[in-house]
Amino acid sequence: MKRGKRYQEAAKLRDKTNLYDAPEAVAIVKKAASAKFDETIEAHFKMGLDGRHADQQIRGAVVLPNGTGKKVRVLVFAKGDKAEEAVAAGAEFVGAEELIPKIQNEGWFDFDKVVATPNMMSVVGRLGRVLGPKGLMPNPKAGTVTMDVAKTNIIHVPIGKASFTEEQLNENFQTLIDAIIKAKPAAAKGQYIRSATLTSTMGPGVKLNPARF
Repeated sequence: MKRGKRYQEAAKLRDKTNLYDAPEAVAIVKKAASAKFDETIEAHFKMGLDGRHADQQIRGAVVLPNGTGKKVRVLVFAKGDKAEEAVAAGAEFVGAEELIPKIQNEGWFDFDKVVATPNMMSVVGRLGRVLGPKGLMPNPKAGTVTMDVAKTNIIHVPIGKASFTEEQLNENFQTLIDAIIKAKPAAAKGQYIRSATLTSTMGPGVKLNPARF
């Protein structure tokens, strides 16, 4: 997908091959958030859990010290067994073609993230013009185009706005990390946090070093 000039300039602020510590990542993401609106700063985690098993699901809520501790509503485009898996894993909304006119014609956007199975991308592709500008288009690199709609266990949490100070964003991020580690299921095996990324609404993702958590 071709990126705009503003995105390309922002992408130069980070090294795609590097894994950053949280304070450094926060500084880069905050600087890269150059849109005309107050962009949301989000933390994305890919967990080493299988959400199809009840004893490997993360449950709970966290109140961030500087606000924006809202629940992220996930929409999953899937059919059949994969749709059932998504519902079992806690997705807020699950559907297929029937959701297209609701989003396109009715302006329905009661969700914060979109995940799709690969075989649904031809359907989701019709929404490129409306999902793309909002940063909601599923992307394989972000882990949001996958057959493992439950197993992937991707966590998306807003940790503040671009207008927040670096100190406020770092405090929120540390509180979130502490809560995720505290919520680690007893049945979890192997690497708990497989990858972590910080990003702004319209900016590039900055990869974190999960070994630091």
